[in-house]
Amino acid sequence: PKEMNVSAANVTVIEIPFTKVLLKNLIVVGLCVFINSINAGLIYTFSKHQIFRFNPRYILFIHLVLNKTLQLILSISLYLFANSYFTIYVSLCMFILLPAILTTRNTPVNLACMAAECYISVCIPLRHGNICTVKKTYIAIGIMWVISLLTILPDIFILFITEELHFLKTRVFCDRDRVFRSSVSKNKRDASHIFFLVVVCLILFYTYFRVLFVAKAANSDAKKARNTILLHGFQMLMCMTLYMQTLLKQLLIYLFPGQRIPIQHTIFILIQIIPRCLSPVVYGIRDKTFRMYFKKYFICLQRQSKLCCIQLDM
Repeated sequence: PKEMNVSAANVTVIEIPFTKVLLKNLIVVGLCVFINSINAGLIYTFSKHQIFRFNPRYILFIHLVLNKTLQLILSISLYLFANSYFTIYVSLCMFILLPAILTTRNTPVNLACMAAECYISVCIPLRHGNICTVKKTYIAIGIMWVISLLTILPDIFILFITEELHFLKTRVFCDRDRVFRSSVSKNKRDASHIFFLVVVCLILFYTYFRVLFVAKAANSDAKKARNTILLHGFQMLMCMTLYMQTLLKQLLIYLFPGQRIPIQHTIFILIQIIPRCLSPVVYGIRDKTFRMYFKKYFICLQRQSKLCCIQLDM
């Protein structure tokens, strides 16, 4: 494998040992399998118990888990393509990029919905049952996907207007900037990132301080909700680092020009993978009810594995 640093002026090719590339890919894939195994347990626990399926809070949580699971799989796929210097057709790249962009956009909006649900349950509990119903929760999730889709549709229209049709049949390194090459698309992307982050941050600040005032009355539920919204805020910071990934990468490569590959690998793990691991741990295992059922899931897995071992011994 080779590192190809392509610019308008020159092309630099640097040999990279195959074992290093293979080791990095194995680390990334191993982390993906580990995180998605936890996510699969959370999804299975949710699907098997009615107490979760009819609770808006857990519905939003499991949607966040599903969203991050799909996002992680797509991000890992793009990383492996890039790390192996494997080019694919633009049309196929778009097929991978679009759901990756949608799931990335959904994450902050999902966090805002979860914070709003916490606010309603603490500050206006008498109306919580009427406002936060299962039907309205699924409608909110549908609206979430529609909003995310509307932010990417202009990029698709701009691509078909500014590019020739044969561009879809060319092979490229699958990356958003290499597919949506128009400066208009890049400016729109940056503006939409800022807009979403500002709106979601305002929602988190508002819900946190409203819940904070209620928590002063020594209501344990209010204090728990306050801490939960703080965790939403922490997740938002992780989202912000995702949007700043390109800038951070360019800065570090400028400061350490000889460490381009290690920098890219480290940033990918810290920004793309670690936040996906934190969500199930922070939300699922922290919740007492979900944790209780989640433990039962692992106990069942252990028992099944022991039964399989006994049958094999026989």
